[in-house]
Amino acid sequence: MSPIIMIPGSGADNNVLDGLISNVDKRYKEHHNVLKVTVNTDNSLTYSGHISTKDKNPYIVVGFENSQDGLENIKKQTTWFNTAFKDLQQKYHFKTFNAFGHSNGSLIWTYFLEDYFDNYHNVKINHLMTVGAPFNFAETSHDDKTEMLDQLIKNKNHIPKTMSYYSIAGTEQYSDDGIVPLSSVDAGKYIYQDQIKHYMFITLTGSNAEHSDMLTNSQFITLFHQFIIKSSEKLVKPVKK
Repeated sequence: MSPIIMIPGSGADNNVLDGLISNVDKRYKEHHNVLKVTVNTDNSLTYSGHISTKDKNPYIVVGFENSQDGLENIKKQTTWFNTAFKDLQQKYHFKTFNAFGHSNGSLIWTYFLEDYFDNYHNVKINHLMTVGAPFNFAETSHDDKTEMLDQLIKNKNHIPKTMSYYSIAGTEQYSDDGIVPLSSVDAGKYIYQDQIKHYMFITLTGSNAEHSDMLTNSQFITLFHQFIIKSSEKLVKPVKK
């Protein structure tokens, strides 16, 4: 099994990505199981949904009881996500996976890769895609780096060098997506570019290019299917009889 593990943004629960999953399945006439995990503030886990033994590329969506914004909460959520990831890996024994993060979910993935992923010696992340990642929060200039961006740049050498990363930004007004400045998303290059196998920055404009609407953007759904779904299918080799 090579799952697609997804983290929504702040203020959202693990139902917020239902529309994306439904749209992808409908357009491409596919059906993948969906498992949802909520990490509670006491570190307990609440599971819903299921994964059948036949589904080699299920969706796993991890949300948090406390999904509030802010740097300290993002760090807490990263610790909670590590609790969920460890439990998932022990339950399902996957060796490879693809990842997706929306908004602050992108930051949780980055902190996780830098601070915790070294502990999983037998697990490989192949592709990460993020949408509207506020790597420099609301700053509009790369010269004004936030504490968080400085931290992520400092520890970037822990990010797996074999992975590919696709960062997608929306431009409602050609400078931001209505919430996150384009330059803040672009600041991810200081963390990932020249650090990993493949880095791609993609800008989408036009209808549904606003921060929350990006998940329903037709171009984004195409990219998500190409880089996250199809690549996951290639990771699972058929068992020889």
